[in-house]
Amino acid sequence: MCREEASELSSLKPQLEELGVPLVAVVKENIGTEIQDFRPHFAGDIYIDEKKHFYGPLQRKMGGLGFIRLGVWQNFIRAWRSGYQGNMNGEGFILGGVFVIGPGDQGILLEHREKEFGNKVENADVLDAVKKIVPQIKLLKYKTQ
Repeated sequence: MCREEASELSSLKPQLEELGVPLVAVVKENIGTEIQDFRPHFAGDIYIDEKKHFYGPLQRKMGGLGFIRLGVWQNFIRAWRSGYQGNMNGEGFILGGVFVIGPGDQGILLEHREKEFGNKVENADVLDAVKKIVPQIKLLKYKTQ
């Protein structure tokens, strides 16, 4: 299901580039060809955070009982019908999220944390947050003669 969201977020790449904002994924592991298989669905840079620092001190997990939730099955069927399939490799219980982070003191402008597997962010919300980013001005020093 994260491949479905990755693909949808990647559709925003031209607009993000126009606004000078990179598209980045942070993943928690790379087992076998996992990242290689993910790349066709994601148009940005991919970073591995094996120590899970980006996931925070309180990692949000959905245990095996999460699979009996109706919303999870609806999300799974939606992704499957759209042609996306996941894998059964690795840890698999940590919930993901999408953040829009501005430079400097701007901090987090959008924070979408999955409530259950397949709970996606709205692309319109991502674009609205990106448009709130105030670019940092770089001052160049130069010598006068």
